[in-house]
Amino acid sequence: MKTIDYIPTSKIERASKLVQTGAKIGVNYIKHYAEKMVNSDLTRDKLNENNAEDIYDGLKSLKGSALKVAQMLSMDKNFLPQAYVEKFSLSQFSVPPLSAPLVLKTFKTNFGKTPYEIFDEFNANSVNAASIGQVHLAVKDGKKLAVKIQYPGVANSISSDLALVKPIAIRMFNLQGKDSDKYFKEVEDKLIEETNYLLELQQSQEVVQACSKIENILFPNYYPEFSSEKIITMDWMSGLHLSEFTAKNSDQEVGDKLGQALWDFYMYQIHVLRKVHADPHPGNFLVDENNQLIALDFGCMKQIPDDFYVPYFELINKNVITDETLFNQKLFELEILRPDDSASEIAYFTEMFHDLLSLFTQPFQKETFDFSDETFFDNIAKLGERFTNDTNLKKMNGNRGSKHFIYMNRTFFGLYNLMFDLKAKIVVENYMKY
Repeated sequence: MKTIDYIPTSKIERASKLVQTGAKIGVNYIKHYAEKMVNSDLTRDKLNENNAEDIYDGLKSLKGSALKVAQMLSMDKNFLPQAYVEKFSLSQFSVPPLSAPLVLKTFKTNFGKTPYEIFDEFNANSVNAASIGQVHLAVKDGKKLAVKIQYPGVANSISSDLALVKPIAIRMFNLQGKDSDKYFKEVEDKLIEETNYLLELQQSQEVVQACSKIENILFPNYYPEFSSEKIITMDWMSGLHLSEFTAKNSDQEVGDKLGQALWDFYMYQIHVLRKVHADPHPGNFLVDENNQLIALDFGCMKQIPDDFYVPYFELINKNVITDETLFNQKLFELEILRPDDSASEIAYFTEMFHDLLSLFTQPFQKETFDFSDETFFDNIAKLGERFTNDTNLKKMNGNRGSKHFIYMNRTFFGLYNLMFDLKAKIVVENYMKY
């Protein structure tokens, strides 16, 4: 794969790159509508494919938070056209890496030494490159290590990147008014945390210590002596990325075992630790030769405050969902309904979230749940299509819900999709034995 010798870091450079990408998309639309005049049966498939290609090509050279947006969007399989999902999912663990000279420069800046002076062996060619950093193989005292190096300038460009993305997001998600700032601030704060590798080191060690008792899931050990704000070193873990494994696995028993481990890992974090790995995409999980799950990359950890946790999970209770008064009360506590809402807005959003939650909480309503149930996921896709085409929703203020929904919903979207890929049947409350 071609390497990158330079990443644009100034606001002007990054903005001009996004403008170029926008211009390409404009040309794609002109071509699409010109062809549509000739062929009225033409679908948007080719347009989506061209747009996805151009957007991804633009973002992958910027890396950082711009690419992270693509990564986050690729998890919403039920709400994006397939062309976008396929292209954006590459940002999870397959983008052009930094060149060797840039890698060596990063080491000199952080440790005052080259990696060859620190490790017995070091491969200057990246084995894995994603949105914020890339991974190199090293050896120290006979032990294979994974060394993750952060791209230069990523942390400093987050605020300006989000400012550039904000107008697009406002249109996409119908965000209106000054309250929308709280959602962008939540994303910005979390992205800034992800660029602090000392924080990631601490979080990783905490998760490993707390969750190692969960069956059929493994974690790397981490090495503070070989880590810094921009470099983090851990055990080298061998295995297939989860998406590669699920593409070829035909053993239902193995799928169930891995799915149960994944589900228990997430439920334990959420309900016991009240802090969750909010980045559940296939690039962060491996399956080893013994069919055990390996969890990686704890840069994005979401703290779940009590004033959100309590009403959020009370809505899982079927007795609350079916009780109009209680349900209404929880929607106000979670900022889905607001004191300044009109009667029609209250009626509209109450019905909307009742339909949404009645569907999304189904895995919690039984002792076991089968994530191979295509009807469940088809219904999610249909619900997404219904909201996308709802003209009433576009007229209303889209600022709905606590800021904590952003990463909690991202967690459950990602988790559900991984469980579907595994086609796993699980015991819902199995995590409680831990």
